[in-house]
Amino acid sequence: MTINPFARAMTAALLGLALTSAARADIKDYEFQLVKNEAKQGDAILDVRLVDKRTSKPVSDAVIFAKRIDMAPDSMEEMTSRIEQMPSPEPGIYRFKAKLTMAGGWRLSLGAKVPGETGTVENKLVLKATK
Repeated sequence: MTINPFARAMTAALLGLALTSAARADIKDYEFQLVKNEAKQGDAILDVRLVDKRTSKPVSDAVIFAKRIDMAPDSMEEMTSRIEQMPSPEPGIYRFKAKLTMAGGWRLSLGAKVPGETGTVENKLVLKATK
């Protein structure tokens, strides 16, 4: 039995395409998720998980280069507060210390680079500060 050389070449090309597509993630395959949706008003510790949505596994070693917290959910986007990144308590968890000056809705905006990927993971997460 002989195999047509064109068919052999097409099979090899399709196999190569399948292998490279499966190994390469899109930056949209990653997202930040709040560990808790509520925090106490005042000095708060906010833990955020970065996950690969394809596998639901945490992603470590991302470089957070943009962070902002504001009260946009309560129509006060200009009401911002201090936020600083802290050491991670475990792989895939990114910890922040924020001053939540008022009870209500807060939006945490993050931008990060994932090792080995092109593009930027950007998410806006909403949490509630309680008294």
